[in-house]
Amino acid sequence: MSTTLELTFPLPKTLERTTLARRVEKALQAAAASWFVLAVLGQLVMVIYIIGFYGRTALSGHLEVWRKVLTHGYVASDGMGNAVLFSHLIFAALIVLGGAVQLITGVRRRFPVFHRWNGRIYLLSAAVMSLGGIFMIALRGPFGAPSQMFAIVLNGLLILLCAVLTLRHALARRFDLHRQWALRLFLCVSGSWFFRVGLMFWLMVNRGPVGFDPHTFQGPAITTLAFGQYLLPLFVLELYLRAKRSVSVGPRIAMSAGLVVLTLMMGVGIFVASMIIWLPRL
Repeated sequence: MSTTLELTFPLPKTLERTTLARRVEKALQAAAASWFVLAVLGQLVMVIYIIGFYGRTALSGHLEVWRKVLTHGYVASDGMGNAVLFSHLIFAALIVLGGAVQLITGVRRRFPVFHRWNGRIYLLSAAVMSLGGIFMIALRGPFGAPSQMFAIVLNGLLILLCAVLTLRHALARRFDLHRQWALRLFLCVSGSWFFRVGLMFWLMVNRGPVGFDPHTFQGPAITTLAFGQYLLPLFVLELYLRAKRSVSVGPRIAMSAGLVVLTLMMGVGIFVASMIIWLPRL
């Protein structure tokens, strides 16, 4: 079965089909595919953590330990808030699994019915997860700096916007635009994962907390990361789409090199996050 990703778009007709152009195209495809595969693997580790830690403690009746890892964890007297938290965690796991499958072109071509139904579940999960994050702030109050709360709300609104436009272009059969908005949606819903990976990379490079207070979890580094967790991936995607449309090989070479660097940085963040946050709590 083909594992070509939705990151692939047709070459401009004006681009000369030279040997160099074909090699650069393959290099860009390989760089994008490598980034995607590593991101999915890293997100699967987080899903295992969600199921292994939150699922295990819920089944054993020790929900109080959630407060050790979540600022607004389980609160016995807050039924509504707990329901929102439960749904947020469940749909966070579903959206990672559904998003990975949804962006594989071979699945869409061979199993179109599955692709459509999985897409509906994916969009529903995105909406529930984004609204859950916003409601958590409204129901249990803010945590961290106001700028961080604004970043979370903005992320939730962008998820809803991308979900609506992804569905709209699919229904209108504008599939090129549909795929582009699906990619944007994937990046936006991965924001909290990018935050953790980015934070672990930052701590690894600086050998400790730099630019923020680890006790209050506030500071310019955290604020920058709160917005960068989705704005930076979206910016990189736009550069990628422009490189794919370019009639010159220069932007494609630069984009390929940039994706390799970002993949290596992300790999470091995934490894540190896995060793410090996710795997030890299983």
